[in-house]
Amino acid sequence: MEPEKKVETEDPEKKKKKEEKAREKELKKLKYLEKEAAKNQAKEQRPSNASKKGERRNAKRGAVDENPDDYIDPHTDLGKKKLLSRQMAKDYHPSAVEKSWYEWWEKSGFFVADASSSKPPFVIVLPPPNVTGALHIGHALTAAIEDTMIRWRRMSGYNALWVPGMDHAGIATQVVVEKKIMNESNKTRHDMGRESFIKEVWNWKKEKGGMILHQLRCLGASLDWSRECFTMDDRRSKAVTEAFVRLYKEGLIYRDLRLVNWDCVLRTAISDIEVDYIDIKERTLLKVPGYDKPVEFGVLASFAYPLEGGLGEIVVATTRVETMLGDTAIAIHPDDTKYSHLHGKYAIHPFNGRRLPIICDAILVDPKFGTGAVKITPAHDPNDFEPRFKAREAVMEALEKKGLYRGSKNNEMRLGVCSRSNDVVEPLIKPQWYVNCNNMAKQALDAVIDEKNTLLEIIPKQYSADWKRWLENIRDWCISRQLWWGHQIPAWYVAFEDDKLKEFGAYSDRWVVARSEGEAQEEANRLYNGKKFHLTQDPDVLDTWFSSGLFPLSVLGWPDDTDDLKAFYPTSVLETGHDILFFWVARMVMLGMKLGGDVPFKKVYLHPMIRDAHGRKMSKSLGNVVDPIEVISGISLEGLQKRLEGANLDPKELVIAKEGQKRDFPKGIEECGADALRFALVSYTAQSDKINLDIQRVVGYRHWCNKLWNVVRFAMSKLGDDYVPPLNVIPDALPFNCQWILSVLNKTISRTVKSLESYEFSDAADAVYSWWLYQLCDVFIETIKPYFTGNDPKFVTARSSAQDTLWLCLDNGLRLLHPFIPFITEELWQRLPLPKGCSRTESIMLCEYPSVVECWTNEKVENEMDLVESSVRNLRSLAKETRGRRPACVLCRTKQVSEIINSYQLEIVTLANLLSLTVINEKDAAPSGYAVSVVNESLSVYLDQGSLSAEAELGKIKKKMNEIQNNREKLLKTMDNPGYKEKVKPHVHEENVAKLASLLQELLSLEEASQHIEAQAST
Repeated sequence: MEPEKKVETEDPEKKKKKEEKAREKELKKLKYLEKEAAKNQAKEQRPSNASKKGERRNAKRGAVDENPDDYIDPHTDLGKKKLLSRQMAKDYHPSAVEKSWYEWWEKSGFFVADASSSKPPFVIVLPPPNVTGALHIGHALTAAIEDTMIRWRRMSGYNALWVPGMDHAGIATQVVVEKKIMNESNKTRHDMGRESFIKEVWNWKKEKGGMILHQLRCLGASLDWSRECFTMDDRRSKAVTEAFVRLYKEGLIYRDLRLVNWDCVLRTAISDIEVDYIDIKERTLLKVPGYDKPVEFGVLASFAYPLEGGLGEIVVATTRVETMLGDTAIAIHPDDTKYSHLHGKYAIHPFNGRRLPIICDAILVDPKFGTGAVKITPAHDPNDFEPRFKAREAVMEALEKKGLYRGSKNNEMRLGVCSRSNDVVEPLIKPQWYVNCNNMAKQALDAVIDEKNTLLEIIPKQYSADWKRWLENIRDWCISRQLWWGHQIPAWYVAFEDDKLKEFGAYSDRWVVARSEGEAQEEANRLYNGKKFHLTQDPDVLDTWFSSGLFPLSVLGWPDDTDDLKAFYPTSVLETGHDILFFWVARMVMLGMKLGGDVPFKKVYLHPMIRDAHGRKMSKSLGNVVDPIEVISGISLEGLQKRLEGANLDPKELVIAKEGQKRDFPKGIEECGADALRFALVSYTAQSDKINLDIQRVVGYRHWCNKLWNVVRFAMSKLGDDYVPPLNVIPDALPFNCQWILSVLNKTISRTVKSLESYEFSDAADAVYSWWLYQLCDVFIETIKPYFTGNDPKFVTARSSAQDTLWLCLDNGLRLLHPFIPFITEELWQRLPLPKGCSRTESIMLCEYPSVVECWTNEKVENEMDLVESSVRNLRSLAKETRGRRPACVLCRTKQVSEIINSYQLEIVTLANLLSLTVINEKDAAPSGYAVSVVNESLSVYLDQGSLSAEAELGKIKKKMNEIQNNREKLLKTMDNPGYKEKVKPHVHEENVAKLASLLQELLSLEEASQHIEAQAST
């Protein structure tokens, strides 16, 4: 419970500031993305004649990129390294950039891990997607996060293995194929027979399974395809059988007659955790699968049973009137005086005349609930449930006709609903196979909560409390499923010719569990000493979660003692959604510890669940389901609606879904590319336990990719064809702006690596994004542009230094970005020139991930650039939207600040787009006709406004002063609160004191500025 306490005791003020800072940063990012999107959209709407010609030429040859050397023929060049032209395309086209790189990576064997490697292993098992069709956007999130991890670790010197696989998805796949057969041939699986039906499912798997593999490749997922597996292939089937046999022989798997949760739609038992509960307070109408009109729940209906011998009647109350057809008795409390005269008597069933004994039961009956009389209904047959709610109406109608119905009243209840089919779950007594989870659950619990010997870390930490709560209250796991598609239970029933009970499974002690029928035959011979018998395998299959629970073991070759198992088990991290923490994660840990001797992974990272931009759960009926390929490649509204039409929706739902698509995607979805989609998804991971996915944000990152393209294109033009990068640089010999960009690059590298190590993927993405955009592009690139214009001798040395620094930034920056956006970084990095004497590493993904270069760090330079940037921001604010260059002044109140501003006038003039810059001190007269802005207590900036309205300028200064005064008063109020010093940490108090002093100094500076303007106005 410790993690929860930490969350509760977090300083509210600190948390609020953190959230505000995050919102400001996000707002700044979104504003930039919107601006870039608008710019690019306008640009795209006005194609030049040259670009039109290029498009026509590329349309003829099937390429998007306008450079002929970039073209890869998909028929003859598949798997070959992409040829890049010397001249880059003017604009970034995702489809052109992402074309062919993946095939080359895969064919080159870059994704394959070596079990004999001396490198430390880093292993992820892909949560196997269901083989029921295509990946959805949630799978894309999984792929983006896991590929980020695996590429980063691969570049960091690890023997990185990412194992791909697919799950046979027993229930889901069987339902889909049954529908297909019914639509095509009007046959049920029973018409076909088990063998033919299974063959049909395998055919369907071969046909549809390839779609998922294609999507994963489109996303750039660097999976080791040489180890690809399927939960129903031979090696995985062997593991499932072995696990069942071992657990059975240890007494952990057993067969028992119990009440199970029966799904009437799927016609199979389901486990307890596959049942969701709806709390119903009163009479409620709910839609139930298979029924045209809603069904009534939350009512307690009463009806009378006539008593034998004309003694009157006894009224019973029930929520399920239809089950009275199977009633065999009526129970009352022995101490209930109103029924004491009925002890030992009988009631008569009104429809079949059966005598129903009235029995006493002090445990079963609550005399205060309902009528105090309880109807007794024994086990149900699965067939009883097929028309159950129609039967309810018919029974109630028949009771009314006989005058036995006594009405109904509201009844608060919990209704069990299947999480898969949304059907109302019914209790059914049935013999099934169970796993005794008690000891295994205790081990799995201790692996997480044992502070002295924590074997498994759950991230985010708050889910550890859920883990504890569930495992402490675990029940035995029902693993039987009444399906045909799946791993048939390796248990055979032994029947003798002279058995009195001929029903299959009638004798509970006649089961033989074995690895094969031949082994079962041998075991039965041993047990029954040569008696004649007949073996029949249990027709049920195992719960799909049983086979997927073995996945980290089975994918590495267990139960065989393979090289992979020795090298890669336990795996490093499991990344998945928090919604299957118990369905899958807990079961993997239990089975992994029991059968593999260790936890199956050292960490569990649980990602948020994806919703649409409005926060709604994605569903076909709402029309808000997003296919990652449609985001990567783009799709029209017509295309989206066509997909909906093939989704087997109810006609009413189809209309609603189409309207939803028209609102959300009026122009369809713009082509974004895999890189932009991946980066957007990883950036979203900071959002609590839910992600509200706005496709426009993905579009914004597509435009950001265009920005990267243009930065490298600019750089290549400034480096020139003959440029050779140095093996290293001496930072102290570089110009100020070059020293600064390398220093902040160092900080970015440090922050990115630390964030990746702590599984804070959004922070890692934000660190690299911010450096590229706000520091490299917005500042460094702009400040070096003057070095490349004209032939001023003072710029010759600076130009050379700028080239070297620019190359270092691009090389490190692209390597930093590669795990997040692999396609564009590969293409851009391949274009960079190499240092003299160095041979090119084949791919950026095989390069070393950047690490901090200590000699690059320069806090003094960073502080000075902070002052420069602050001045520029204030000057830009004064300039507003005016494009013309104007004179400016900077008032420096200290010698140190004056020296800094004087040293970096060129940078300020360039970044603020000034005509000139004059540095003045407090003794100098303030310039006339200039607007003023206070940067801090030591610095103010002035910008020529031509004809300045003194009144308007004074109004702005007064507004600013009011804001500062309000902030100061709030801070003072906080510091005056009772218990402030006891609650606030010393460093926070020091920060508040310093902030008070700074606010006071700003007020004084603004007061000085207002006096200056008033003095000007009076002259």
